Amino acid sequence: MYEFDFQRPSTLADAVAALQTDEAQPLGGGQTLIPTLKQRLASPSVLVSLTGIAELQGVCTRDDGAIAIGGATTHATVTRETAASYPALSALAGGIGDPAVRNRGTIGGSLANNDPAACYPAAALGSGATIVTNTREIAADEYFQGMFTTALDEGEVITEVRFPVPQAANYQKFEQPASRFALCGVFVAKYADGVRVAITGASEEGVFRWAEAEAALSANFSPDAIAGLSLGGDGMISDLHGTGDYRAHLCKVLTARAVKACA
Repeated sequence: MYEFDFQRPSTLADAVAALQTDEAQPLGGGQTLIPTLKQRLASPSVLVSLTGIAELQGVCTRDDGAIAIGGATTHATVTRETAASYPALSALAGGIGDPAVRNRGTIGGSLANNDPAACYPAAALGSGATIVTNTREIAADEYFQGMFTTALDEGEVITEVRFPVPQAANYQKFEQPASRFALCGVFVAKYADGVRVAITGASEEGVFRWAEAEAALSANFSPDAIAGLSLGGDGMISDLHGTGDYRAHLCKVLTARAVKACA
């Protein structure tokens, strides 16, 4: 691992100021960044920890009914604190990694990294969430821009994620058993104005919405509605765990399971 300076500010303002240093990088739970440093794939001169900032932690329900989650909130806390208010999100967070990962990893860190097989991007995109930073608010549809790529600027920090609560929702994940990342994960959320279907783990472009399934399910919210639909293997991840065609097939299977579970 490379040598670096470590800072642990107690306020968001101090963290933002520290990140103005050349080659400074924010550190959430470190579940991705620390292994990256150990493999010498990154060499920031300063790590700025966000875990000591109280204003970035916690879960609450806003006046508009949305669930607001601080960017430095751990997966374990999300699991506990949304169990009653947003069960699908709670179940998704509870299925991330193992207890060690869930008690260290943060929702903001996961969304900032935007791993193509991570679970939270599917929840955020499937819920039509809003990613709030220290400078602006970004709709999930505009936030995710490709594999490991987001709308975040250098030094921008995720302070909160706001999830509109749907009428019904479910997340289905077919996981790679060693890493517990998703070979394919599907988040289905039914709102009064339609259904959103977000898929992670399958595409080379990262998380995406399946528009055809959304249209079919908005007209008829049942597994039968997508029986005639299919996704091609082109553009899907193909590796030793599964071909692109296999992942495309999983997308349909897991979408149908998620809809059935909502019922």
